[in-house]
Amino acid sequence: MRMKTWVVVALVLACATPIMADKRADAKAQVEFGVAVARRGLWKEALFRWKLAVQIDPEYLAAWNDLAIAYEQLGQFTSAREAYEKALKIAPNDATVNQNFDMFRDLYERQNVRRNK
Repeated sequence: MRMKTWVVVALVLACATPIMADKRADAKAQVEFGVAVARRGLWKEALFRWKLAVQIDPEYLAAWNDLAIAYEQLGQFTSAREAYEKALKIAPNDATVNQNFDMFRDLYERQNVRRNK
């Protein structure tokens, strides 16, 4: 009986790894497509792709970072902040995300200062 349990556990683990790899690959394909359309200035399409990527793989750091950038470009600053915060929960010490979030905060604060004058 014990051997049967180990066999079942081993099979479950063996099957789970390819599923996770497939999710990351699918999410990565969406991120790459989003980057390609963003380079052409198609920010709404990029946003759609990066939203899809984080739905496919909610722990994919690049997707959250890029999603935040798309929200910034579209003037959706609250959503941009939330996406950056999610990225930082995944990888608090990631240099790229921290740099992008710092630039976002600087820009956002400068815009708010101008509006309040």
